[in-house]
Amino acid sequence: MGNCIICGTAVDGEICESHEEDAVFEFRGTSPSQLTPGRYYRGTVDGYADFGVFVDVGDHVTGLLHRSELDQRLESLEWEPGDQVFVQVLDVRDNGNVDLGWSIRQREREFRGKLIDTGDDELRPEEFEDDESDDAEADADASEAEPEAEAEPADAAEPDEPTAGELQAAADDTGPSDEEVPSGASTTDAVAAGSGGTVAAEASPSGSTAATDDAADAEPTTDTDAALKRTTVDAIDGQVGTVVRLEGEITGVRQTSGPTVFELSDENGSVECAAFEEAGVRAYPSVEVGDVVALEGEVERHHGELQIETEALEVLTDEARETVVDRLETAIEREARPAEIDLLADHDAVAAVEDELGDAATAIRRAVMEARPIVVRHSATADGYVAGAAIERAVLPLIREKHTREDAEYHYFERRPLDGRVYDMDAATDDVTSMLEARERHGEQFPLIVLVDAGSTEESVDGYELLSLYDANAVVVDDSRADEAVAEAVSVAVAPSLAGADVTDLTSTALAANVGAHVNDDVRADLEHLPAVSYWEDAPEDYLDLAADAGFDETGLSERREAVALEAYYQSYKDKRELVADLLFGDGAAGDDGRDADGDLAAHVSEQFRAKLETELETARENLTTERVGDVTVAVLDTTAFTHRFDFPTTTLLLDALYRRRDAEEPFAVFGLADDELHVRPIDSIDVREFGDAIADAATDAGVRVVGGQDGHIEFLPGEREAVREAALEALESTLA
Repeated sequence: MGNCIICGTAVDGEICESHEEDAVFEFRGTSPSQLTPGRYYRGTVDGYADFGVFVDVGDHVTGLLHRSELDQRLESLEWEPGDQVFVQVLDVRDNGNVDLGWSIRQREREFRGKLIDTGDDELRPEEFEDDESDDAEADADASEAEPEAEAEPADAAEPDEPTAGELQAAADDTGPSDEEVPSGASTTDAVAAGSGGTVAAEASPSGSTAATDDAADAEPTTDTDAALKRTTVDAIDGQVGTVVRLEGEITGVRQTSGPTVFELSDENGSVECAAFEEAGVRAYPSVEVGDVVALEGEVERHHGELQIETEALEVLTDEARETVVDRLETAIEREARPAEIDLLADHDAVAAVEDELGDAATAIRRAVMEARPIVVRHSATADGYVAGAAIERAVLPLIREKHTREDAEYHYFERRPLDGRVYDMDAATDDVTSMLEARERHGEQFPLIVLVDAGSTEESVDGYELLSLYDANAVVVDDSRADEAVAEAVSVAVAPSLAGADVTDLTSTALAANVGAHVNDDVRADLEHLPAVSYWEDAPEDYLDLAADAGFDETGLSERREAVALEAYYQSYKDKRELVADLLFGDGAAGDDGRDADGDLAAHVSEQFRAKLETELETARENLTTERVGDVTVAVLDTTAFTHRFDFPTTTLLLDALYRRRDAEEPFAVFGLADDELHVRPIDSIDVREFGDAIADAATDAGVRVVGGQDGHIEFLPGEREAVREAALEALESTLA
């Protein structure tokens, strides 16, 4: 029994439960399981990733401080590898992964006390130092008490044990004349390098080279006989503790405060390979991303993940390089392209782009196999989020299968919602900046950018051209009426309108779910209900039947659509990966009250959606003005004056709801007129680009421009609002005609 170091309360140990978070702990244990969740620990920055910061908590345990836990943007952190930081342990998972949280206190003096966590006990620093001193004295006494060992006669030594001088002589005789032995390599490594990079003699348990009389009398070993046989990444799980040889491409390089970590990808997967020169110093500095290499090293498990401890690393050239490149390309092409195109349902608009669907699936699968990050950009709408989630659902299992890192799915896949449906220079600059930083800081390859429910009109071309300057590829999957210029600017354009198809009964999710099903056939059943989720009305019967077969009735589909639409609005720049998965796929576990995430969660959120939408609709209806244009009734809503512009629902969603709930049997249109924007419905029967041109001709001083192509909206100068309103009413009749 002791007393709390902060309040003096009698406790078992040194700190009471109520003050455990007021103390900072220094971890001296050896296993993640010895950490105590909830406590704050002193750590050291190990390195950065796209999804957070790796922090060494003590000498033997590393945890992840995910970017979602930070109180600022990851890019704004000024921490460098080796910096001391303070973090909170949130959770220690069954696989040994440690989840860390942000600490607002980043100096030791800001805590009210300090303790040493040995893993078995907590001690005051002075007690821990006393224990260490006692242990040191005990070791010294034991050493003095041991009788001095008798020296062995010289002739008792093993006659075939080579001396350091003999090893050096062997290195001089057989070492490479034109190839440099990596700095930091041992004498044994030098001998190995002279025989083609393989070790000709077996290492003894003590680290010396063992040679028997039989070995001395044997025929000299040829290079071919001595070389390790090549293995593949998918086979190393059963070879922990053995030295293997891998051949493949370097797809990532990152420098930690200790070793340099290379990511090597072959035809079957990727694995991290640690190479140590000295702490924080780049090993094999001439090896870069894109190099084709042969690597030898011992297979180990590091914090539960497979890793190679690199012993030799050689950049392949000429014929050796071409052999590996051909092997990789053949394997990737064979595995990446779907064997056949089997659409989820009979849908003419989707069938019109069967080939493009296959090309998009192939591009995505290739990116996974090449260890290239995938960034999915989609609109912040229900259709955009569901379509993006369809691609995500297909890709994540492949990433987990391909990579040995437990956090690979966060490292190699990211969804970044867009503000609107245009991939403009702002979005492209953000992506280019991120990918250049990732290459500079972590040695990553440039990503594949996948645009979903966005990016198919000529307003996005400038963004694609910026990507192309860095040879970064883009794929577009969009139900909009697309422009030919986009098809020429990207690698693959899945846009049925370019094939002449009628897209009035199409959603981007219907396209994306089909792409996802061909990216990963194992998740096809998970995706079959998603197209039906994305339709606000008039969903094709085939998609409703698919959803029904998967167990989703119309109420369940409606609840998921509405719930995603609401969550898409809030924190619209975030992917909300886990929440969206809970809503669409029921991935969340039941809560303490027994509510299941897939049903009750969607129902609960959709109730909020309906309440907010109905309130806004009631206000909008009371403030509509009606105009008659030929045979068309036009309802005009001043969205600046009569909507809550900075709360849910969005202008576009509100106008869609107003149009869907129209009472008129005759032709009907809705104008949403803001200070500098005009949105028009029905979007599928009005070519907004032609409509905007007609307005511009009538309101010549209004600075009219169309954003988003035929399905977009019109922007203008605020001072010309009334002129634009009158011009729009005049232009509508001719446009509909």
